[in-house]
Amino acid sequence: MKLVNTDALNALKTQNLSLLKNRRISNPVTIKDAQGQHRDVLICGGPGCHSSGSPGVADFLEKELSRRGLSEQVQIFQPGCFGFCERGPMIEIHPDNTTYCEVSVGDVETIVEEHFIKGNQVERLLYKDPITKERFASNLPFYKGQLRIALRNVGFIAPENILEYIAADGYQALVKVLFHMTPLEVIEVIKKSGLRGRGGGGFSTGLKWELTRKSEAEQRYIICNADEGDPGAFMDRSVLEGDPHSVLEAMLIAGSAIGASHGFIYVRAEYPAAIHRLEVAIVQAREYGLLGKGILGSDFCFDIELKYGAGAFVCGEETALIHSIEGARGEPSVKPPFPAQKGLWGKPTCVNNVETLANIPPIILKGADWFAGIGTEKSKGTKVFALAGKVRNVGLVEVPMGTTLRQIIFNMGGGIKNHKTFKAAQTGGPSGGCIPSKYLDTPIDYESLAAIGSMMGSGGLIVMDEYDCMVNIAKFFLEFSVDESCGRCTACRVGTKRLHEILTKITEGKGTEDDLDKLVQLGKIVKTSSLCGLGQTAPNPILSTIEYFRDEYLAHIVDKTCPAGVCKSLLKYHITEKCVGCTLCTKHCPANCITGSGKERHVIDEERCLKCGACMEQCRVAGAITRR
Repeated sequence: MKLVNTDALNALKTQNLSLLKNRRISNPVTIKDAQGQHRDVLICGGPGCHSSGSPGVADFLEKELSRRGLSEQVQIFQPGCFGFCERGPMIEIHPDNTTYCEVSVGDVETIVEEHFIKGNQVERLLYKDPITKERFASNLPFYKGQLRIALRNVGFIAPENILEYIAADGYQALVKVLFHMTPLEVIEVIKKSGLRGRGGGGFSTGLKWELTRKSEAEQRYIICNADEGDPGAFMDRSVLEGDPHSVLEAMLIAGSAIGASHGFIYVRAEYPAAIHRLEVAIVQAREYGLLGKGILGSDFCFDIELKYGAGAFVCGEETALIHSIEGARGEPSVKPPFPAQKGLWGKPTCVNNVETLANIPPIILKGADWFAGIGTEKSKGTKVFALAGKVRNVGLVEVPMGTTLRQIIFNMGGGIKNHKTFKAAQTGGPSGGCIPSKYLDTPIDYESLAAIGSMMGSGGLIVMDEYDCMVNIAKFFLEFSVDESCGRCTACRVGTKRLHEILTKITEGKGTEDDLDKLVQLGKIVKTSSLCGLGQTAPNPILSTIEYFRDEYLAHIVDKTCPAGVCKSLLKYHITEKCVGCTLCTKHCPANCITGSGKERHVIDEERCLKCGACMEQCRVAGAITRR
């Protein structure tokens, strides 16, 4: 069905509003009241829930509903990520607004029997707060304080059904842009909204569009940067898998504003589900006349093409990405000229990342003042974070700019696992800084994070506890940067390796106090001399940990110990007087370095000890073996 004009689009929206009526949770009904009504069951299709078995749950639930004769009353959907990855697989049932956590195939029969037939909640599957022990059927604490703009449809609509996107106001922003605004007015709205690039740089999105449009050329391009490479980050992936049409609509709007007729989505081949859903969305958009020539009866022509990346982290940098699309080696270029002046095939090119684009349609529909009213003075709107590490509630959160680290980690994140003590949080992926506990109340925005030696980045947020070694953490992230460096500039190619060598030396107990000065000096040189953002930010984990955790470096260098007990070269296992001579440690030592007779205190040969910890794991007497 080709939509030839806006009336056809509006008619299609009206016809399909019923698809989403059960999922509007502003006026939920009780389970008893929902008996006999049509129900929607949403089973999280995000990567976390998928890996923990949600497809199997969906298949078995479909079979069980059919067996019980309930297939006509209950419809199953697998939308995108719900965000609460820690408790997956997750199921939401509407219109009774009930959420079940950690559902297995073995729970399906109980859900069908109790919930759908008898009208009772399955209490053991409801979320249980680990501290208060309170059960929640809806309004889970994890979601309190969140504001979903970029993720507004993720986990809510079926991503492979364009009709559901249209029913959720999809492509209405495009209509407004094509028929009620000029390109310059569109750019002005985006500038006024204060939207900044969510890929890490934080450059004004509206200004980037304006600069691209002002560059004289017969052809311009818009590129969606979906090359999400930060370890543990899956913000863009969730948007692509859960709401691909929002990205297409935003690219159409951007193309109209800057005067482009062609766009590319550069997505890494490691995201097969995202690629599949983008392919489906592009085919559907073409079928409905929302891509191609004469869109919605206007004179605007625009099409989108997918390009696949091979997983090179450096291709997240816009000029390296452009070279990769052109078929060249993914290496950054010296700027200026900037891509807005001379980009893809020498033409003006605007590069925006997925999350940035996902914000565009609601800004157009609700206005610049609405978006600018969220966040802080210089950082407007919301930001999506992939919350990971030593936190109880691992998952995806979207919060207003200005929300503090404490709120994210201890409210949405539920605090530190296993009642341990918070030590640090790293924002900005491998290029970010490590933030100590004294800055927990720092508002998350571009300027505040930069002021304490970190950065927003694309949205990775890794939480560390008292058992994390900050020297080893810095070494770990630098090792990633060394591996991912394209090698074009000497500062990055050689400098990061020398930094890694010094860190390795320190973690092996061979460092000197002069090495700290070398790390700081060389780190600053690498930052100021590198060609692109990878090298310019690679030393951040080192510089921030030296500033805030210098005592740990000195412990490694002076005392030859690792306070967190992580660096193996500095560990020493000792058998105390509490040893009863049970011989379990002797039997399980792979190096045969423990000696002693039965019922006598044993001894470890420290020179032969592998420091694997097998002895400590097997010992059944508390305090008989210590690690220091």
